[in-house]
Amino acid sequence: MTSTASRLARQQDRELGIGTNAQAVKFYKQDYEALRQQCLETGHLFQDDRFPPEPKSLGYNQLGPYSSKTKGIVWKRPTELCSNPQFIDDGATRTDIRQGTLGDCWLLAAIASLTLNQDILARVVPPDQSFTEGYAGIFHFQVRKLLLHLLIFLSDGKLLFVHSAEGSEFWSALLEKAYAKVYGSYEALTGGNTIEGFEDFTGGIAETYNLKEAPANLFHIIQRALSLGSLMGCSIDITSAYESEAVTSLKLVKGHAYSLTGAEEANFKGQQVQLVRIRNPWGEVEWTGPWSDGSSEWSHVTEDEKLKLNNVAEDGEFWMSYSDFIRNFSELEICNLTPDTLTSDDVGHWNYCQFEGMWRVGSTAGGCRNHTATFPSNPQFLLRLEDVDDNPLDGKHGCTFLVGLMQKDGRRLMKVDPNLETIGFAIYKYKGCKNVRLGPDVLLRQKHVAMSPTFINTREVCGRFNLPPGEYAIIPSTFHPHKNGSFILRVFTEKEAQKIDAKIKEDKVSEKDVDPQLKQLFKQLAGNNTEVSAFELIKILNNAVSQRSDIKTDGFSLETGRLMVSLLDKDESGKLGLMEFQLIWKKIQKYLEIFKSLDTDKSGTMSSHEMRDAASKAGFQINSAVLRAVVNRYADAQYAIHFDSFVGCLFKLEMLFKVFKTLERDDSGKIELNMQQVCRNITKAAGFSALLIRAASCIMLFFYCSGCAWQSTSPDSDTTRTPFRCEHRERSADQQRVPSFLIYFSHSIFQMLKSLWDIL
Repeated sequence: MTSTASRLARQQDRELGIGTNAQAVKFYKQDYEALRQQCLETGHLFQDDRFPPEPKSLGYNQLGPYSSKTKGIVWKRPTELCSNPQFIDDGATRTDIRQGTLGDCWLLAAIASLTLNQDILARVVPPDQSFTEGYAGIFHFQVRKLLLHLLIFLSDGKLLFVHSAEGSEFWSALLEKAYAKVYGSYEALTGGNTIEGFEDFTGGIAETYNLKEAPANLFHIIQRALSLGSLMGCSIDITSAYESEAVTSLKLVKGHAYSLTGAEEANFKGQQVQLVRIRNPWGEVEWTGPWSDGSSEWSHVTEDEKLKLNNVAEDGEFWMSYSDFIRNFSELEICNLTPDTLTSDDVGHWNYCQFEGMWRVGSTAGGCRNHTATFPSNPQFLLRLEDVDDNPLDGKHGCTFLVGLMQKDGRRLMKVDPNLETIGFAIYKYKGCKNVRLGPDVLLRQKHVAMSPTFINTREVCGRFNLPPGEYAIIPSTFHPHKNGSFILRVFTEKEAQKIDAKIKEDKVSEKDVDPQLKQLFKQLAGNNTEVSAFELIKILNNAVSQRSDIKTDGFSLETGRLMVSLLDKDESGKLGLMEFQLIWKKIQKYLEIFKSLDTDKSGTMSSHEMRDAASKAGFQINSAVLRAVVNRYADAQYAIHFDSFVGCLFKLEMLFKVFKTLERDDSGKIELNMQQVCRNITKAAGFSALLIRAASCIMLFFYCSGCAWQSTSPDSDTTRTPFRCEHRERSADQQRVPSFLIYFSHSIFQMLKSLWDIL
C-alpha cells in the first residue's frame, strides 16, 4: 500500500512541476538556508548527520570499516588542509579535476564535460559559496536522482579522492562528496558509465554509439551536439580485467572514461582535416600519436588556428584526428540536454513522457522474447508518431524518437547486490482493435520493428529510432523472466491525445432462463423467504463445485459470498432473490469456461501469468499495477490461482468498478468525498457489508493519497482527460477500467474504517 501511494504521490508531484529545475526537492528534507543560518547563529560549523565523517560513509567492502585501505584516514575540513582554501578559483574549468584513488573516472569525465556549459554548471554547482563570507561548513549542490532534481547539502570535511591541480580549490571534491551522499558512500561510485553522470547532472537523455559501427555523419553529429551544449564521453573497451587502465603504446588508457570536449576542422597542407579534443580526468597521460601536443602536424597549422584550437601543454587534454579517434576508441556517449538536440533546431518540438513501472514475479516479470510463455505478460506502453522530422541529419523521412529504460536504485543497492539486472526493450507495430494490449497472437507471431541496441546490465539502456508515422507498443523487460525490479521508461516524441470511454455490459435474465434443478435447490435453501443470504449462497456454490474434479478449489469463502450478494443486492436486504442468484450463476459458468481454457496443463489451476488474459476475456482490461495486486492477493506460493480465488477476484473487480462509476459525476474520471461521507453514506448504502467498507476505504485513500490518478492524461496530451487511465498510461479496451489503487489499498485500512464507523 505504501509503495502504491508513494508512486501516485510522485505522479502528482510531477504534474505540479515538483522535482524540476525550478522546484528541486530537498534531499533528506534538509533546508540549506535554515541549517546555514542555524550554524552561523550558534557559531558551530555544520555536521552532516546524513553523511557523517565516519567509516560507513567511505564504503562497505574495499573501503569498508575493516579494510586496510581505510586505515589511518582522517577527515579534515579544507581550512585545515591549506591556509587559503577556495571554493572556485578563477572559474570552474575542466582542468580543476584530478582523479584520486577512487575508481570513479566515469563521474569525473562527466564533471569535466559539465564545465563546458556554464549555465548547467552554475545550477549544479552554485558559485556564490565560499570559505570566507558567511562560511558555516555547509555547501549545496543540485543533481538528479532517478530524474528528480535534488538539492544536496553537506559539511565540507573531505577525503583525498578527487582534487584540483593547485590543491586549494575544492568545488570538484565537494561535488564528488555530494554525489557519494546521494548513493550512500564513496565506494558506491566505483565503476560506471559517463552517461550516468551526464544524466544525473542534466536530466537529459543519453545515447551510445559503437565506434566500430559509427554512422557516416557521426563527426557532424558530434559538432552539432557540442554547439547545443550536449555532454560527451568516450572509452576504450577491455577484453579482460587485466587490461583495466592499461596504457597503450600511444598513451591511451583502456577501460577508462574520457571526455570529448571539442570537434573542429583544421587546414593541414591545403586540406581540411577533422579533429576531436579529448580529456583524461587524471590531468595527465596524453595521446602521443598524430596531432598530440608537440607533434609535427602542428608545424603545418597557422598560429591563428593553433590559438583557436587551444593547443596546450601537458594537462590531460589533447587533440587527435577523427579517423584515429574512430580507430582507437570503442564507444561514444552523448547526453542530449533537450530531446531534440540532434534532430531539430526548433527547441520544444518533442514531448516528454516518463512512466514508472515494475517487474514482479508471477505477474509482470516476463523476460525477453526468448521466453515465449511469459514474454506477453510484460508491461506495455503505447505511443503514436505523427509528424516526420524537419531537416533530418540522416536524410531519412520518418519520425525520430528516443527511448530510455532505467532501472531504479541500482548503485545505491550495490552493497546488497552488486549486479544490476540485464534489461532492454522491444518495439512492435500496434495493429488491431484500438486500446487493447498486444497479446501472444501478435507478440509471438510478428517480428518487432525495433529494439534496444542490446540487453545489458547497466543502469539505463537507450536507443534512437526512426520509424514511419503510426502507433507502436514499447515492451520493457529483463533478459531472463521471473526477475523482480523497478524501472522508469522515458520517451521523447510528439503524440496526439485520445479519449476513451468505459462501459459495463449488464446481463438480463428472466425466470424461464433458470435451470429447473438449480431453481429447486435454491427454493430448498431459501424457504418461505424466497431469498438466500451469503451463508446459504456459499452452501449452494460449494456443493456445485465440490462435484467437479477438473478444477482445484478450497471452496468459496464467506467473504466471496458477501461480495457476490453486495454486487446484486439493490434493496440492501443482504440477500439475493432467484433472478439475482441466476445472474451470479451465469457469471460463474462464464468464468469457469475461461478458467478451463487457460488451464493448459490440466492441473485444475491457472498460472498467474495468464491472469491478465483471463480478466480480458471476462470483460476487464487491467494494467500492470492491478495485475501485481491481483497476483499478490490471489496466487499461491507457486504463482498458481485456484478457481475460487479466480472467481472472487473477478467479482471484486466488478464491484470496485461499479462503486466508482456510481459515485462519478459527468464522466469526469474522478470522485471527491470527505471522511464522513465515506463512513456514513457509502457503507450505509452497501448495507454495512465488510466488502464496501473496504471499497470505501480505497476510494477515501484515493482522494487523500493520490488526488486523481484517473485524471492523469495519456502521454499524448496535457489537456485531454481520459477516464480510468492508469499511472502507467497503458492502453485498455472500451470495456471496464479497474482502478489499481482500489484493490491494492483495500485490506490494510479496513479495521480503521470499521472503527470509525462504530464511533460515528
